[in-house]
Amino acid sequence: MLTIHRVRAVRLTEGGEPDAGHAVVVSGGRFAAIGPYDELFAEYGERARVREWDGVLTPGRYEPDGTALLERTYWPDPREAGELGTGPLTGDAITGPAFDDSRWGASARRGVQRLLAAGTTALSGPFTRASVRTAVHRSGIRVLPLPVPPGPRPRALTPSGAADFAVFDEDRGCLVTALGGRLVYRRA
Repeated sequence: MLTIHRVRAVRLTEGGEPDAGHAVVVSGGRFAAIGPYDELFAEYGERARVREWDGVLTPGRYEPDGTALLERTYWPDPREAGELGTGPLTGDAITGPAFDDSRWGASARRGVQRLLAAGTTALSGPFTRASVRTAVHRSGIRVLPLPVPPGPRPRALTPSGAADFAVFDEDRGCLVTALGGRLVYRRA
């Protein structure tokens, strides 16, 4: 199935200049084409679904602290608010037998959801906890190995490349995150 994602602009690289009026075509989990919307619609429009987002489409965020955010930070479930509060926990607050592997897996799933809601499409690894590794793997988010050079991770949107992207509004709020062409987060 082909999908054209029409946006205000496409930014091919993190920090690059946005190309106004551009769009992307996704086929399966890959980009089929990137360019001016009118040209892409003329070529693919009859056989593609068009999705429109009022924002700038980018490669998405890279999270260099993925391991710390998912293995050394506990993201409480709303049902745990009375016991643990609602904010993420670190340090001595998350030690002891109550924080078993099952609980860490659930925490990682909630943490990944927060990362996806922020437009994250890749993060650092590796992960030593089996339940965290499983949660990250099932989410589809890309894990990039360490060491990571300082500064933004160079990633670019390219035809035939993996269709991992995010769309941000003018306030840099995330509207949509897609991994392998599949929408994994959409702001309500």
